[in-house]
Amino acid sequence: MTKTSYIEQIDKDKIPQHVAIIMDGNGRWAKRQGRERSFGHQAGAETVQKITEEAARMGIKYLTLYTFSTENWSRPATEVAALMDLLLNSIEEETLMKNNIRFRIIGDLQKLPIEVQKSLISCIERTSGNTGMCLVLALSYSSHWEITEAVRQIARQVKEGKLAPEQITEKDIAAHLSTNFMPNPDLLIRTGGEIRLSNYLLWQCAYCELYFCDTYWPDFTNEEFRKAIYEYQQRERRFGKTSEQIS
Repeated sequence: MTKTSYIEQIDKDKIPQHVAIIMDGNGRWAKRQGRERSFGHQAGAETVQKITEEAARMGIKYLTLYTFSTENWSRPATEVAALMDLLLNSIEEETLMKNNIRFRIIGDLQKLPIEVQKSLISCIERTSGNTGMCLVLALSYSSHWEITEAVRQIARQVKEGKLAPEQITEKDIAAHLSTNFMPNPDLLIRTGGEIRLSNYLLWQCAYCELYFCDTYWPDFTNEEFRKAIYEYQQRERRFGKTSEQIS
């Protein structure tokens, strides 16, 4: 296909509401070039800005990026420190304001350095009045952490007599997840060639369409993003029903 053909073929009436991305391959991209992993993370941050702006232009309502998992804390201390510095320096409120983008976070923020927490909270507050796309960063996040926290909250309600165990529904669980302010993802994209979910939005992705590609995140272009959206639109989403039922 030509450079512009995917955007020409995208049905503007079938844009997914919520796209989640596992931005994989930064370290391997840097290693391939004989550079340190931090160089790959820096290049990946530039891709974040490009894809965020493209998603907003396309009319996507929520874009959730897996930025740092709870398991990532076990990486070498130097890499974690570099990632925290990059996070602190790459939050560009000007870009968010210019594109009318709201900013949100999901994850265990208390584990992040204080200066990072303050910067993130400031960005959330400053963009809260924006009415366009919502950019969500999953930071110090994992589904196991999230679901465990939800169970604890529900258990407290049961202990306090506010909720009976037999009254607990899927809606109650979803309401206690950190993603309770947005719909479940329609499409999950993973770059970098790995084919797994890596503890990311496991509850929310029960009926999400999955798209895997070999491209490392720093090389992931707007056109490849459009290709993922185009391929999503070619799929039949049945949610457990038959084709005849949804037609």
